Amino acid sequence: MSGYVLVLYYSRHGAVAALADKIAIGIQQAGAEAMVRCIPPLDNSSTSRHAIVTLAELSGCDGLAFGSPVRFGNMVADAKAFWDGTTSLWLKGELIDKPAGVFTSSGSMHGGNETTLLSMSLPLLHHGMLLTGIPYSEPELHQTSSGGTPYGPSHVSGHHADNKLSVDEQRLAIAFGKRLAGLSRQLKQHR
Repeated sequence: MSGYVLVLYYSRHGAVAALADKIAIGIQQAGAEAMVRCIPPLDNSSTSRHAIVTLAELSGCDGLAFGSPVRFGNMVADAKAFWDGTTSLWLKGELIDKPAGVFTSSGSMHGGNETTLLSMSLPLLHHGMLLTGIPYSEPELHQTSSGGTPYGPSHVSGHHADNKLSVDEQRLAIAFGKRLAGLSRQLKQHR
């Protein structure tokens, strides 16, 4: 398979998966192929509708969107364990100069979305990836009263565990996918 942007995520209750689907739509609207994959769960449970990612799929991507729910202001242990297992790619420099971005979901407005997005960026930086977020040229970033940050798409479910994305959250996720696809295409031409 050639020329795809990988949308890689872990989701337990569905909100991160919903963001992944919207990001994939944005990637496709930009004329690129989106490959949506899940991070393997540590407890061997899987409720995802997408296949588990392989290291070969990660290595072969032109760009990456990486998503995880918030757990105490950080990514889930499953996502951290996945990145801990990518040393072979790091040693070969397989992800160097590929664009990447991050997305997340929390249960409350101040539940740690931004710290989670920033901490999720750390393994990507160690792999030599080029980080991108959402610029303030996106009008929804100015008006959202739920999720959405310049660090990447996000969702706030509130105390009702509602996995339905707001209109602003959907639009920001799609815009992020379009941006990531465009950057992936441009940077691939220079590699």
